[in-house]
Amino acid sequence: MSVLEVKNLKKYYGNVKAVDGVSFTMEQGQIVALLGPNGAGKTTTIEIIEGLRKKDEGEIFYFGRKVETIDEEIKKILGVQLQKSAFLDNLTVKETLELFAGLYGISLKASQLRELIEMFMLQEKMNSRVKALSGGQMQRLALAVALVNDPKIVFLDEPTTGLDPQARRHVWQIVRGLVEKGKTVLLTTHYMEEAEELADYVLIMDHGKIIAEGTVDDLIKMLNMDSYLEFVVEKPEVFLERMPGARMLNDEKITVPTKKVEDDVQKIFVLAKNEGLSVENLVVRRPNLEDVFLSLTGRHLRD
Repeated sequence: MSVLEVKNLKKYYGNVKAVDGVSFTMEQGQIVALLGPNGAGKTTTIEIIEGLRKKDEGEIFYFGRKVETIDEEIKKILGVQLQKSAFLDNLTVKETLELFAGLYGISLKASQLRELIEMFMLQEKMNSRVKALSGGQMQRLALAVALVNDPKIVFLDEPTTGLDPQARRHVWQIVRGLVEKGKTVLLTTHYMEEAEELADYVLIMDHGKIIAEGTVDDLIKMLNMDSYLEFVVEKPEVFLERMPGARMLNDEKITVPTKKVEDDVQKIFVLAKNEGLSVENLVVRRPNLEDVFLSLTGRHLRD
């Protein structure tokens, strides 16, 4: 069942086309990842769908019903975690959750409150004031607030930013658990591993447009590459000029797409020998979503 459909969504700021004809559909129980470099239009798109910004053009359908404005009826079934959240400094974690529940007309039972607090590992901070929370704890509180109304659709805008690796994986488990309960999740992330791990479907956005979409496997197959070679060398420009498809990876490694691993490994070492260079840390790996993103946008996700 389609829970959300967006058709030809547009939002312009003068000559800047922040969102330029975006269309996609989400099915119940699906996790969709919206990926794009900074300034691609991801957050603007999500904020329009949530009702935080007005669209210039386009159509939005929730559960098959066309909506011109995101009214109270729709907002009651949405859970929203913003990229940046602001809470009242002097309220405790417990009071903050009770406050947001009250905004939805909900009175949380003690068991429901305890479940939310335990879900996001905030037991020790339950009675701490918001101003005393660390960045990671604030992020976990924002996630708890997004679920306080038991929503049908959950919007997560970079949900694990600021979390340590253990806490990040814990959030992944929670997101999977939401889907097991029949909820639908739309998330943006700067962690490619997160999208690969969670997403049933991926939308890649750049310059306000969806430039590619599909499952992770389908997107990787688009590259038509069997493997990638990665290595470190003192003068990378030599290889960037002479090996087709070679790119710099994180300003340190060179990555080279290949369909003939043995032949291209030999080419690398021959070229290095001829130039008097030493090749270090050579590895062969399978293509991933980062390669797709780099191929389509020319940028890394964090650029």
